[in-house]
Parts: sequence; C-alpha cells; structure tokens
Amino acid sequence: MKYGLIGETLGHSFSKDIHNMIGGYEYEPCALRPEELRVFMQKRDFKGINITNPYKRAVMEYIDVVDPDALAIGAVNTVVNKDGVLYGYNTDINGLCALIKRCGFDFNGAKVLICGTGATSRTAYAAAKKLGALNIVFLSRTEKSGSVTYERSYEEHADADYIINTTPCGTWPHIYGCAADVARFECLKGVVDVVYNPLRTELVMRSRSLGIKAEAGLYMLVAQAVCASEKFLLEHYVDSLTEVIYEKLLKKKENIVLTGMPGSGKSTLARVLSAKTGRPYYDTDLLIREKTGKYPHEIIAERGESEFRAIECEIIAEIAKTNGSIIATGGGAVLHEGNIRKLRMNGKIVFIDLPLEHLKAYNDRPLSSSKEKLAAMYKERMPLYVSRCDIRYAPCGSPEACASELLEELKI
Repeated sequence: MKYGLIGETLGHSFSKDIHNMIGGYEYEPCALRPEELRVFMQKRDFKGINITNPYKRAVMEYIDVVDPDALAIGAVNTVVNKDGVLYGYNTDINGLCALIKRCGFDFNGAKVLICGTGATSRTAYAAAKKLGALNIVFLSRTEKSGSVTYERSYEEHADADYIINTTPCGTWPHIYGCAADVARFECLKGVVDVVYNPLRTELVMRSRSLGIKAEAGLYMLVAQAVCASEKFLLEHYVDSLTEVIYEKLLKKKENIVLTGMPGSGKSTLARVLSAKTGRPYYDTDLLIREKTGKYPHEIIAERGESEFRAIECEIIAEIAKTNGSIIATGGGAVLHEGNIRKLRMNGKIVFIDLPLEHLKAYNDRPLSSSKEKLAAMYKERMPLYVSRCDIRYAPCGSPEACASELLEELKI
C-alpha cells in the first residue's frame, strides 16, 4: 500500500472516494486489529497514510517527527514516509476550522461545548481556541477530570453559544443516536458534528428542527483529506478544490427518495433512475413483502392500516441508513413525519407530483380502491407531499425522459 487509511472499523469510511477524486495516486483502506498496529507501523511499507479511530494517539510512538500542532493536540491523523523517516501531522484541525468557517460561525469570545473527551475532542479544542473561543468546556457521560457531565451542562452551561460533537454517537450504522439534548441550551447559535455518515446526523436534524444552524462532518472530512494529500505529494491545491470535491461527494452519497400518490409512477421511475446511474434501487413496498411475505394491501386487509404503518416505519428506518441509493416509498410514507426525517438524514426528498386526473383507482389498493377514496386521499395527502419534500417534480413524458430530466434537475 502506497497511500491509504488505517483504523479498526472502516466500513463507513468515505476517504477512498475523496482521494480518488483528488486523483494521481491509488488510495486503499486497511482495517487493522489493535495487535496488528505495531507491525504495520514498524514495517513502514507506505508513502502516506491517514489514521482514524482508535489509533490517532497510538501511532504517535512510532513517528520520528511530530508536527507541533499535532503534538499539542496529542493526536495524529496523517503520516508521511520521507525516505524512511515518519512525519506525523494533524489535518483534522484544518478540516474542522474550514467547516466552522463555512458555516459562518463566529467563535470569537464564544462559549463552546465539546461533546467527548477522546482524541478528536483535543482537535476540537485546538480549533475552537484558534478561532477565538473564550470558554471551552468538555462534556462526558460520566464524571471525569477536566470535563462535566451532560446533565451538569444543562444546568451550568445552558448559555453556550456553540456545540461541537466529537463522539461517535450517531455514526453509521447506529445513526439514530444523539450526543446531547440541544433543546436544553437556550442560547445556541450553531452546532457542528464531526460525524459524516449519515450526511445529516440526528444531532444536526434535531438542531435544525429548533431553528439552530447545524452541519455534520462531510465538509471537514473533505477539507482534511485535501490537506493530507498536499502533505503526501508536497503539492498545493487551489482553494476551490475542497468545495468541488465536497459537492461531488455529497451528490454521490446522497440518496434520491421518491414520494407521491399511489400510482404516480415512483417504482418505475426509480428503476429507470437506477439503470441510468448504476445506483442500487429499493422499493419500500417490496421490502415489506420480503420481510412479511405479504403485499401491503394484504397486511392492511388482514391486520389493519396502523400495523402496516408500523412495519413500514421499521423498513424505512433501515433503508434510510444507505448511501447513494434510489428509494421509492409507499404512498403513505409521508403520513409519519419521522419517516421523512429519517430519509432526509441521507437523502433528498423528491415529490412526484402527478395530477389527480392522471391517477387511477385499483381494487387491490384498499385505501384508494375507488375514485372517491382516491380523491379524498389526494386532498388529505397533498399538503404533506408538498411540505415534506426538497424537490417537487411534475412528470411529463416517458419514464426514461422523466428520469433524464430529474437527474438534470438534481445535477447528477
């Protein structure tokens, strides 16, 4: 391996995608068990590597020259092999500062709370200090020297200006975890989460629902990777490269989620979109059948709509964890706001807006088996489709033409 990433669990990593977009070298992830780290580092059989948890501190004992910033932070995430001599850097601080600045957050004189006490928390501390924070407080689940518990923070630091989450809480596959109860901080101006998978963490989603500006860590990941690549190759890239790669990666990893009335063509359009893009395709109604052995209309007829909706919610909670997928939802998925919230964590919601006169009633759909039922459903659900989408798309033409038009609108 010439260039790559080492860590214990790398299934959620986007680093290879980013470095491949930078170009000019092969970059590979290499998962290592704790007992394998020493042999790997002592062999020095690489030109440049990035390090992720849990080895950002552990690798420091194998490095010959540690950059002063990395030494002060106490963590290294980039190592360059220069003629057998290992140089260690921390480019996470560059990435985090870039993310904070991109959000427009002003840390000068601010009180900043940092969730977590691990290696990345020291990077967050250095970044906050560099950006002028006046009061920085570490939060932890249990009483520790140099930190306060979350419960104490709600009482003693409710006046905090910003929160930075550096814990793995909310990381794939456990994406519904949330590090802190942001509603209990009355003066929050912004939230930053270093977690990048999902694209919008539960912490970010909760913050935004309260009107607090919040961003997850994808931009930080890209910015630190660009900085690491510069150290690998001893080059300096144009400032716009981070933004270009971020936009490309976001589009690549973001799901396209189709909502709309029964019979609006979501499933057909999803299959065509999948064929055109090479992305995996999921239909929540088909996934429900795979799980239960029954079609949705059979479940509704036998067990009632409420039980069907509960199963649908379970399916959506799982499929929402995917990246870069095409997802066709059932017509009633929008009835539960939680479904859309989960799907939006990794996806862009597209409402397929087919007019009522073009929709048909089918006997095997008990909730819309007649024109009257269909019209009543349309009237009830239309406000939800409109309010719970990111893009409202009116299909016109063949599925192939609609797919092409939609992809152009999505800039994919």
